[in-house]
Amino acid sequence: MTDQPTRTPSTSLSKSHGRIAVRPSLQPRDLMVDTPELAGTWKAKIITLLPTAFPGMLGESLTGKALQDGLWQLEPIDLRIFGEGKHRNVDDTPAGGGAGMVLRPDIMGKAIDFAQNGLPSDREKWPLIYLSPRGKRFDQATAKRWSKAEGITMICGRFEGLDERVIEHYDIEEVSLGDFVLTGGEIPAQAMIDATVRLIDGVLGNAESIEEESHSNGLLEHPQYTRPADWRGHKIPEVLMSGHHGNIAKWRADMSKSLTQDRRPDLWTLHKAQ
Repeated sequence: MTDQPTRTPSTSLSKSHGRIAVRPSLQPRDLMVDTPELAGTWKAKIITLLPTAFPGMLGESLTGKALQDGLWQLEPIDLRIFGEGKHRNVDDTPAGGGAGMVLRPDIMGKAIDFAQNGLPSDREKWPLIYLSPRGKRFDQATAKRWSKAEGITMICGRFEGLDERVIEHYDIEEVSLGDFVLTGGEIPAQAMIDATVRLIDGVLGNAESIEEESHSNGLLEHPQYTRPADWRGHKIPEVLMSGHHGNIAKWRADMSKSLTQDRRPDLWTLHKAQ
C-alpha cells in the first residue's frame, strides 16, 4: 500500500521558530549546517559515506511535506569527515586476509561519538542501528517501536562491513531490510525511515489508513477498488457496492486472511499462533 501526496515539498523547515533546541556539540566545522534542531521532534541521524543521497525520496511526497513542516528532522553525517590522511581514509584490509575493505573502528567510533553526543543512552529512547544483511529483518513492529522513540541513529555499511568491535562496544542493533545484499545501507535506511516517519502523529492525514493497511494487524491488506465500477469487463465485487458495512467488513477480513495464507504462510502461521 502506498500513500498519496498532496504536493511536492522542498526539504527546508518552515516552522522552526520557538522550538529550536540548544545543546553543546563537538561538531567539526565541516559538519556545521544551517538547519536548526527542533526540540521534541523525532530525528533521524544517518552516518554515511554518501550524505548527498539524503533526503532522496524522503524529501518527496508525505515524508517530504512532513520534513518541510518540521514534523521530523533528518541529519546526514558524512563519515569521510572523520577519515585520516590526505584522502580521509575510513577503511582498511580485513584482518586475516580476504577481499574488500572493512570500515575502521577508530574512524567509525569518532562518527558515532559525534552523532550520539547529548543524546539519551537508553536505546529505547534513541536506537543505534547498523544496517546489515546479517541483522534481524525489519518489520512493521520495528517501525512502530522506532516511531515511539525520540529519534534514531543509523549507520550505513559499505564495502565488507564494519569492524565487529564497534558493534560490540556500542551495543549496536543490527537490522536488515531483507534476505539480500545491497552495495550499502543508504537505500535500506531510506526505506526504514519512510516506514517509521509515516507512523508519527500528523504525518498521515488519515490515521485509519494505518490501522487497515498490510502488516498493521499481522495480515496482508485486502484488495482495493475504485471507479469506474466496470473496467474492461472487470467489475468491483458486488459486496463493496452493497452499502452493507457489516458484510463489507467481513469480506475484507476474509480476503486479508485468504491472501496472507496463500502468499505469506509464514505470517499466517504467526497470526494463528497469537
